[in-house]
Amino acid sequence: MPMVNLREISDEQLVMRAKRGDTDAFGELVARYEHRIFNLAYRMMGDPEDGADMAQEAFLRAFKALRGFRGDASFSTWLYRVASNVCLDELRRRGRRGEVSLDAPLTTEQGQLRREVPDTAAGPAEVVERREAEALVHRALGLLPDDHRLVVLLRDIEGLSYGELAEALGCPVGTVKSRLNRARAKLRELLLSAEPEASRVVKGNERGGAR
Repeated sequence: MPMVNLREISDEQLVMRAKRGDTDAFGELVARYEHRIFNLAYRMMGDPEDGADMAQEAFLRAFKALRGFRGDASFSTWLYRVASNVCLDELRRRGRRGEVSLDAPLTTEQGQLRREVPDTAAGPAEVVERREAEALVHRALGLLPDDHRLVVLLRDIEGLSYGELAEALGCPVGTVKSRLNRARAKLRELLLSAEPEASRVVKGNERGGAR
């Protein structure tokens, strides 16, 4: 029987194999989605180490629950739902998020990103401004209620459709749209209340058009 290259088969085929006990198949699913799930968990938790822990817990929970996955939604949407629940459960267990300041430095795996923009040539300055804008948005996201932060991340960062969002969050599409609108409005308010540099972020988003 010829060997199958797991990288070349679909998620659905990998899930079927994993349900039959093929751990290599599940390992391929992890490889496909570990970066996205870590990014979601990191942004939900606000800390790289916590994000890594939650991503690991999400894959562990997914592995244990895989036999119950019926395929009504795509595997990726189901996995986002698992990861979302893991993060929300942990945040509820902690009782409250830590205080977040829009002026605080953002700690990443590459060190800290601060808000001072050096006066350099156009190319490097644009790179720094982009990193500063990303750090500012990250901090503002940390000030949103957990369910609002989650819907913004899944829609605007991960790119899920409204239908996929409804599946991942377990609520009607109308509820998803309403929650997303409120979350975006609050995020915009937070960004505009910060230093003038935040206005560039908001105006840039508005020029790009709401999705």
